[in-house]
Amino acid sequence: MTKHTRREFLGLTGASIAGAIGAPWFGTMPLAAQTVDAHDADLVVFNAKVYTMDNRSPRAEAFAVKAGRFVAVGRTADIKGLIAKGTQTIDAKQMTIVPGFTDCHNHAPGTTLLYEVLVGNPFEVEFVTIRSIVDKLRERARETPAGRWVEGYFFDDTKMKDGRLVNVHDLDEVSKDHPVAVHHRGGHTSFYNSKALELAGVTKNTKDPAGGTFERDEQGTLNGRVTDRARAVFNNVGTRQTFTPDETARRGRDGLAHISKQFVRYGLTSVHHQGGDLFALQQVRARGDLLHRVSYEMNGRVLEGMITSGIATGFGDEWIRLGATSEHTIDGSFSERTMALSIPYPGVTPPYKGNVTETQDELNGWIERVHRAGIQVNCHANGDVAIDMVLSAVERAQKLFPRPDARPKITHCTLINDDLLRRIKATGTIPACFTSYAYYNTDKFRFYGEEMMKRAMAFRSFTPDGDSGHGDAHGLEWRDLGRESTRQRRRSDPHQHAQWRVCVTRGDHQGIDYIRQARGLRDPRRGPAHGRSFEDQRHPDCAHRGRRRDDVSGVIRRGGRLPIQSAFVARAAA
Repeated sequence: MTKHTRREFLGLTGASIAGAIGAPWFGTMPLAAQTVDAHDADLVVFNAKVYTMDNRSPRAEAFAVKAGRFVAVGRTADIKGLIAKGTQTIDAKQMTIVPGFTDCHNHAPGTTLLYEVLVGNPFEVEFVTIRSIVDKLRERARETPAGRWVEGYFFDDTKMKDGRLVNVHDLDEVSKDHPVAVHHRGGHTSFYNSKALELAGVTKNTKDPAGGTFERDEQGTLNGRVTDRARAVFNNVGTRQTFTPDETARRGRDGLAHISKQFVRYGLTSVHHQGGDLFALQQVRARGDLLHRVSYEMNGRVLEGMITSGIATGFGDEWIRLGATSEHTIDGSFSERTMALSIPYPGVTPPYKGNVTETQDELNGWIERVHRAGIQVNCHANGDVAIDMVLSAVERAQKLFPRPDARPKITHCTLINDDLLRRIKATGTIPACFTSYAYYNTDKFRFYGEEMMKRAMAFRSFTPDGDSGHGDAHGLEWRDLGRESTRQRRRSDPHQHAQWRVCVTRGDHQGIDYIRQARGLRDPRRGPAHGRSFEDQRHPDCAHRGRRRDDVSGVIRRGGRLPIQSAFVARAAA
């Protein structure tokens, strides 16, 4: 038997410790192994705490896999009998194992991680300095021809040791001969140096365009921060590195293979991809490097091709399937304070309500066209104004062209009120909201104040019975929302407790019945899988309607051969 460290185990099973979910372990299972064609298993994992997400058979100790399928689940003693000479064996040493998680919103080309300058940490919460950002970009500038863009990614203004934003003066230190940009990880604001502003013709007298801003300091001087639609003026200035078609294709394949490894490392085995190179995705799958299932959310030529060719949402197979549209952006960002609000942002002078990036008429026309084509609508809407706009357009489209189970999707769906909740339910809209965000980013809540945060990220309110979470699931165990971390994940501030009481429990934070994302795993119609019809991936051996084809509980009940997820989420026993 091969012995593995905890980290090796997580790598072999394609997981990380982040997000293990489940109730306390209750001892040995009264289940015998049930097998179908299970002899000479390829993989046997034993001595584990396996949570099947089936209330009737919730626990197991071991499982066997053959030809990519679960073939037996049960007690360690029974499953060990399936070990043959060539079987890979893993002693889980009482680590918890659950089915992989679904992330229903991700920008996942992977090329940024491989080839670009990362001024922030994309994987861990890390506080950095402005000096480190300048130094990294200056190093890239040294090897970049004058006039070509030098850009940095994954900036987070609330994860700065300096306690302030990067500005035009900082980026002027990088270079005066290159246009320089630093892009916020939220994707709605960027910071530019003087050279970039000059090339774009932006001066202190330049007016803000609809849906964006050129920000200024107290003296009215440009500070380098540009939001949302205003960034379009930089698209066609300066030069950028170009690649041959073969180089572009290779970069796309390598980036997707890289990000797929990162997904399964963190326990994400089904991911909604926001656009990207669909052909590269198919090539990565063909060469065996696609480790997670994909709901491809399309835009541009792919979306137009679907509409004109009569291809609806759901076309594909269990590994790559055409899902909703890529997020159609209506407003700005929560993290960058540009989402569209019905009241001004607290403490901002002059009064500012965020950015609305298109008109209601434009949105009505786009949603009607996509909806009529049988394609699932997906709109980016954070603020209450933007959410109202999306729901109005959805209601109009359904009235004109009724379609059952259309499942319009609102990505983020951050700031709500009682009327918006009523309309979300009435239209069958899927709120694809951040879940783990409330744990990692309480330092952003102070920009909104306690009263506004009472209506933000109201996970519990989005559920049928108010007792489980939807959205961008990273497997966060909800009880952790009320804890301080031993790591530098967040700082103590009063808003985190307001978020905990109001947005998660709608009641006192003492003695609550903890919410667990496991509810979405048990019933795919209530979790992030529902946002893209993952629960429609059924198998003849699954007795229960709505079970996913990779649901281990089907094996326990029926002994069927089900496709194994490409990863598990595991953690060491407490």
